[in-house]
Amino acid sequence: MSGRARGGGPHVLIIVQNLPVPLDRRVWLECRALIARGYRVSVICPRGPQDDAFEHLDGVDIYRYRPAPEARGLLGYVWEFAYSWVRTALLSLRVWRRGRFDVLQACNPPDTYWLLALLWRLRGVLFVFDHHDLNPELYLSRFGTPQSLPARLQYRGLLWLERRTFRAAHRILSTNESYKAIAVARGDRDPREVTVVRSGPDTEQMRPIHPETPRAKDEIVLAYLGIMGPQDGVDRALAVIDELVHRRGRTEIRATMLGFGDCLEELREESVRLGLADRVVFTGRVDRTAIAEYLSRADIGLCPDLKTPLNDVSTMNKTMEYMAYGLASVSFDLAETRVSGGDTVLYAPSGDIAAFADAVERLIDDPQLRVAMGRQARARVVGELDWRPQAEKYVAVFDELTGWSQPGPAVPPTTERKTADDHGRPYVDLDDAAELDSFLRERGARA
Repeated sequence: MSGRARGGGPHVLIIVQNLPVPLDRRVWLECRALIARGYRVSVICPRGPQDDAFEHLDGVDIYRYRPAPEARGLLGYVWEFAYSWVRTALLSLRVWRRGRFDVLQACNPPDTYWLLALLWRLRGVLFVFDHHDLNPELYLSRFGTPQSLPARLQYRGLLWLERRTFRAAHRILSTNESYKAIAVARGDRDPREVTVVRSGPDTEQMRPIHPETPRAKDEIVLAYLGIMGPQDGVDRALAVIDELVHRRGRTEIRATMLGFGDCLEELREESVRLGLADRVVFTGRVDRTAIAEYLSRADIGLCPDLKTPLNDVSTMNKTMEYMAYGLASVSFDLAETRVSGGDTVLYAPSGDIAAFADAVERLIDDPQLRVAMGRQARARVVGELDWRPQAEKYVAVFDELTGWSQPGPAVPPTTERKTADDHGRPYVDLDDAAELDSFLRERGARA
């Protein structure tokens, strides 16, 4: 029985390796957009803590496998990729037995699922590549220009895998124009076969709340949200906090570091070494409920990603998520961060800890600037970066490939304006200028 016969619309199988679903915000929004337009959707991804091996959630069938042990060194990464590929391939057979799928969407990293796509092409399955990361640029960012023969072989291998992925795909989804240019140039693809679908937040869902847990009125809370890997610069955020607290006497500062990654334990140790353990909290993995709570009571968002071959052309989700919560932020100066943030972010030269600290201190000392930037950031993310128009572009790719078309929005409009989230926390009334300004000024501080 085909996926279309069983569920009405075509059946799409989405493969993700680096994050569980629905934790991967972009992939989950894509799933919901397809469901809203009549597609059947299945996902294969690694299991997170407390995740079930199978879950049917909001119309999506999610198949999860136990992730490989944390990779160390080249052999460790090869084992991780091989293990994940085999587990994914076996689960794809299980999905097929339950209902044939018409389209396979693979999200990188890594760039290894083109081979699985070619195998399924023998059964008439179409392949969409959702281009999340630039693995060759990631290599250059972490290890520099390869000098030795083994290093050059590794780098060329990444370029070869990327090229195979680009060329195997019927359509490519790029997260920004920089990534599209690389798909066209390095993948030798027609620009008409590459669609930019930005990872903007759904601003109807991602919006400020009045926090459940208030914070002290005399505190300034800094926040970091994202992965904590070697290329993410979180150690630079700790260096900025150290500069502000221990060299400039900003004892009112507290920081919340939201997320997980290979460097989490090292960063915790570094915060102790710097004497910041009583000021910096590492939450580990967080869900959307916790993100709303923490970002709604933070004052300033931190974007410490250094200007590297990868970061400069990558869209930082954290920037847009800070904007969605009306949060002023500071970033090292990156090309694509300027595309997202525009004038609603303060920028510092890459790696300049003192300049970054200057920008944070400027926001600390000027509450009205924080309010103005927060208001502008929220307006920009709603007007220019919201997921809704991106969802239409995303689904249109599948409609074109499959010939399926069902009327209606890819993100159904909210029929009733909610005044509180699913946990009963009141939303900030964004239409009330006085309430919004009061919230942006106080950010959940005790009266």
